[in-house]
Amino acid sequence: MTKFRPCIDLHSGQVKQIVGGTLSETASELKTNHTSELSASHFARLYKEHALRGAHVIMLGPGNEVAAQETLTAWPDGLQIGGGITADNARLWVERGAEKVIVTSYLFPEARFSLDRLNAVLDALDHDTEKLVIDLSCRRADGKWVVAMNKWQTLTDMEVNRGMRSFEFFRGSDVAHGLLETIRQLEPYCSEILIHAADNEGLQKGIDEELVTRLGEWCTKPVTYAGGGRHLEDLELVDKLSNGKVDLTIGSALDIFGGSGVKFVDCVKWNQQRESR
Repeated sequence: MTKFRPCIDLHSGQVKQIVGGTLSETASELKTNHTSELSASHFARLYKEHALRGAHVIMLGPGNEVAAQETLTAWPDGLQIGGGITADNARLWVERGAEKVIVTSYLFPEARFSLDRLNAVLDALDHDTEKLVIDLSCRRADGKWVVAMNKWQTLTDMEVNRGMRSFEFFRGSDVAHGLLETIRQLEPYCSEILIHAADNEGLQKGIDEELVTRLGEWCTKPVTYAGGGRHLEDLELVDKLSNGKVDLTIGSALDIFGGSGVKFVDCVKWNQQRESR
């Protein structure tokens, strides 16, 4: 059954809601929907109060580690942390209090998937796949969903799909001739998958219904979708499209982030009603 999954997006040490496709190295291109006057730890305590386990804390660029640590101090072992996670710091963030770490760009040196780097992250976590979430946030390109890295500005060689081929194919020379296939190959390496539809993120113009439908068909591990949620009814829609297999993050439309489309208390009630069934 579909649940509401909250988020804490950090940019320059503040909690913000940003139009995902505008994230870049150029500050003038950034479009911000909301900058909160409240601390990151405030939202961590709020989520803890309502038992909203599985919220993701994303560090969007540098200058966010202090705020991220504050969230983990407020709710130890209750939050997932992502943004700049590597084999060198994955274990450190778990020791600091993260329930799980979320990894994306590190897996794609020069925008090409590296199984060696994925294994290195797992080595750092003592091969505990329950501690790892793989972020396959993506953008549309030529009718496909392609994993995007570096604040969603760089397309990689990996397509988001069910996946059929083995990683032996990934290692071979044929890799240069087409996009890699993903979901079923990556699921054994992690406990969850997170997907931001970057072209929808922060726009409040509706979810990518086709992608949500496909994720419900492709994924056997828990998966969270973010991007475009604007009404409480979107939870019902995602539940229907995915057969209850995909959870939904709502950001910019949420009243606690300055939005007017969705009330946080209604999302909490949604989860409570599902859990009581």
